[in-house]
Amino acid sequence: MWLALNALLPVFLLIAGGYLMHRTGFPGDGFWLAAERLTYFVLFPALLFSSLATASLDNAPVAPMATAMIGGTLTLAVITWALRRRVAADGPGFSSVFQGAVRFNTYVAITICFALYGDDGLALAAVAIAVLVPLVNVLSVTVLSRYGDGDGDGREWLRAARAISRNPLVLACVFGVIVNAAPVTPPASLTALLEILGRAALPLGLLAVGAGLRIEAARSAGSIALTASGLRLLLSPALALAFCLVLGLSGAPALVVLIFAAAPGASSAYVLAGQLGGDQTLMASILTVQTLLAVVTLPLLLVLAA
Repeated sequence: MWLALNALLPVFLLIAGGYLMHRTGFPGDGFWLAAERLTYFVLFPALLFSSLATASLDNAPVAPMATAMIGGTLTLAVITWALRRRVAADGPGFSSVFQGAVRFNTYVAITICFALYGDDGLALAAVAIAVLVPLVNVLSVTVLSRYGDGDGDGREWLRAARAISRNPLVLACVFGVIVNAAPVTPPASLTALLEILGRAALPLGLLAVGAGLRIEAARSAGSIALTASGLRLLLSPALALAFCLVLGLSGAPALVVLIFAAAPGASSAYVLAGQLGGDQTLMASILTVQTLLAVVTLPLLLVLAA
């Protein structure tokens, strides 16, 4: 139990630190966008690639993990869609609720996995990212194309496919697996360089999460944000747990699946809502409420799963 709580405390302290730094204007408004871009395009891909390229995946239950994550996410998506008339008054509002239910914060999830299991946790988290990132993007674009109020030109799917194929996190995972399976070992100097870059990804990513919190928006969010948070923070891990039990998945792989299922939503949902006609104000509220509530729900999940 204490191991789980100790793993979470630095995560939430860094998020709180990012929020306070942004509120006080330090080190400057222009810093946070640049920091998030650096983390997303350079530091996190370096971390994922180096973790997968050198990991021992021979005994990892990749197929059961993928099945549990895909099954849980699709079931959650169907339930959320079935509740669309109850959870939001209009289409753009529902699209934001849907994104709040299915999308996850990569920075939070992978940091917890690393804190609990070290390099093995990073490798398992990279597997989760490779499976879930394409899936949640396809689901989100589908719902936003149908329920958003943007001026769709019929090319949303093409843009989504291009975005997924160019996603630096997905590419890092793919190339990491390829290198892992290749008979040639990467040069030690390259591995060392990527590991150094990767060390900066976790703290900087979490500080950026805190800087993106919008407490003012959360105060006026109302029941819709709470409903989306319940779907994400309670129903999602419950479904993931059910699939893990059915598939006989246990230990670190099962807990990694649960962590990704219980992580709060990500800022990418806000960006996509703006691009495809979702409710950005509601999306910001949902993301903030989820992150704040995760301070309670994630420790409970880890304690119960320990």
